[in-house]
Amino acid sequence: MAKTLTDISIRNLKPGATPREVAVGGARGLYVWVGATGAKSFVVRYRINGKPQKLTLGRWISPEDRKEGKTSADPQVGDPISLASARRLAADTMLQLSRGRDPGAAKREMKQARRQAAEDTFEAIATEYMQRAAGMKIDDRGNVTFDRTKLRSGRQRYLTLKRQIFPSLGSVPITEIKKSDIVRLLDKIETGQLKNDKGEMMMGGPVAADRCLALVRKILNWHAERSDDFRPPLLRLKPRREPSEQARDRALNDDELRVIWKVATETEGTFSHLLRFLLLTAARRAEAAEMTWSEVKDGDWVLPRERNKAAARSKKVKDLVRPLSGLALAVLEARPKIEGCAYVFSNDGRRPMTGFSKPKKKFDERVLEELRKQDPKATPLPNWNLHDLRRTARTLMSRAGVSPHHAERTLGHVLPGIEAVYDQHKYHAEMQKAYEALASMIKRITNPPADNVVSFPQPVAENV
Repeated sequence: MAKTLTDISIRNLKPGATPREVAVGGARGLYVWVGATGAKSFVVRYRINGKPQKLTLGRWISPEDRKEGKTSADPQVGDPISLASARRLAADTMLQLSRGRDPGAAKREMKQARRQAAEDTFEAIATEYMQRAAGMKIDDRGNVTFDRTKLRSGRQRYLTLKRQIFPSLGSVPITEIKKSDIVRLLDKIETGQLKNDKGEMMMGGPVAADRCLALVRKILNWHAERSDDFRPPLLRLKPRREPSEQARDRALNDDELRVIWKVATETEGTFSHLLRFLLLTAARRAEAAEMTWSEVKDGDWVLPRERNKAAARSKKVKDLVRPLSGLALAVLEARPKIEGCAYVFSNDGRRPMTGFSKPKKKFDERVLEELRKQDPKATPLPNWNLHDLRRTARTLMSRAGVSPHHAERTLGHVLPGIEAVYDQHKYHAEMQKAYEALASMIKRITNPPADNVVSFPQPVAENV
């Protein structure tokens, strides 16, 4: 019969060259495992279908450590445990065995659940989402690329995740994310209190918060569709802005256009060239910023279908051919062609231009300097962004007498109803006239006639 061990006798057990087990005594199947380093744990030995099994109950904790509160009041399998708790858990193990249950199954299931939870962090699930939905690929050097035919905004979503969401939620198992966790993150983004990995405050606002909410919701719902029991915690969480407040209607007036064009013309650099090109083509920012030299052919800019935002809404959208005006072509001619670089608007000679906030801020400072040459008390232009240039260009086309039907085609909008099916005319000549009319209107506004010169309106060809 094994000698009954006490805490003192367990403390006095000396390690050997190899691990060994010592029967505790007084408890069926209970042993103290003594490692070669002196570590001690409680284990239970039993058999299932004649095969020996071992269940590790937990690490032995001394009476001194128990007094210091280093153990749970109700320890479970896997926790640090006292001798008394080990006897109780050993008795429970044998009771389960007598009822035909495998005492180790629950522990294995718990370990598997913990392991799965550790693997299924928000960052891991979001990365898988980006790989499947956006065609994201990460090479051995950590370089990230995207398949734009799957998702045009893939890179923007990835940067939002990396900069704003992962630092707070990335390491949290997705099953443990609560609505309050997301609300706190959105609060920080909305109030501009979110910090980057360098500890610097990041720009925020309600729009940025809503974009993060939409992305988090999309990822959680995507995971819910693939999981057996996951339920996303974002039910009834409202955007920070009402939908009616989100639509912008900002278009530059003539005075604003005049000073912006003047600064953009007098300032060299990728951003200034891009700004003028956006005004002259009414293109979306990403369309122009990611433009390649191979897309410019015989005075036309051929926007591939996969880079056209409208393609995501209709499978009938084809490549968009924009016949460029003379002013737009002049902007392209001023751009340097860098050997090995495919992009027209590139800062580093490798990638298309990204990160527009810093050059936009510097540009706004130059605009303010120009305004204060005329009025020392001038204030910065009211909040405007690069997409407002697209709206401005469309407005100027209407002022120039361009047919709305032709103007909408220059923007690359999907035509409504059955017209898109039956009208297969390319409208190349009509779009050419529309762009030239736009360029002429910009020239008239940015180069107004002198006060002593009578200006006569320049007619635009009918049905442009």
